[in-house]
Amino acid sequence: MTAQRLRGENLCVGYEGRRVLDNVDFQVIEGRLTILLGPNGSGKSTLLKTLARTLGPERGQVLLDGKDIHRTPTRDVARKLGILPQSPTSPEGLTVRELVGMGRFPHQRLWQQWSRDDERAVDDAMAIARVTEFAARPVDALSGGQRQRCWIAMVLAQETELVLLDEPTTFLDLKVQVDLLELLVRLAHEQGRTLLVVLHDLNLAAAYADELVMMRQGRVKHSGSPEAVFTAAHLKQVFDLDANVIRDPHTQRLVCVPTLAGSSPAPLAAASPLHATTAPTQP
Repeated sequence: MTAQRLRGENLCVGYEGRRVLDNVDFQVIEGRLTILLGPNGSGKSTLLKTLARTLGPERGQVLLDGKDIHRTPTRDVARKLGILPQSPTSPEGLTVRELVGMGRFPHQRLWQQWSRDDERAVDDAMAIARVTEFAARPVDALSGGQRQRCWIAMVLAQETELVLLDEPTTFLDLKVQVDLLELLVRLAHEQGRTLLVVLHDLNLAAAYADELVMMRQGRVKHSGSPEAVFTAAHLKQVFDLDANVIRDPHTQRLVCVPTLAGSSPAPLAAASPLHATTAPTQP
């Protein structure tokens, strides 16, 4: 049976009297890369923040290893769960190594501020995120993609098995987005991490997710493998998007192709080379 270390039960969350999440049940599947999709205002980021203990629910609870996360000490949560919020910022002049070292805070005590374990964790995190060469450089002197890798390294330095990321590819070039998603896939498949990621790009989500979740109006509409969730009918229901879902002829990954106004969708048989039944190749 698949384990769920982090789950929300009957979550109701709102802002200034407006309900955003409405009785949401959600489980993060261990050892997988789960991607949340949905139109603006659907509740994706609110759900992630609630699961991460950043927001408190009006009703319901979030359980981390069976315990209410909102009644668990912050340091205890931070040893198990790392989060990268949208568009994080660092103090001016902070070096990459200093930033990554901030991820060791949950493991330190007043009588033991820095240790060999801390040094090893920082070195390992920078190596995994491929930012070791920037260790002595100021974070604000790097490109957007390089900075994002540094922030991911900081989260990795926490050495948590659960990592939540809120739109980590926003404002990045496509190549940088792909590089970051391939890094996240490696973390799940090779490092055994459990990741929950909010994304906007439909095709990147379908290409890289192990589990795909679609939200609309504060509710989870569809959840499962990309094969089951990423369909033309679901895209219409959740995004009000008229599109064909086909396969890339080289990678066999699912691809969403919007239907042009005034055109008729091509019959499935006409696109048979792109609708092969072979499962998408994992990156």
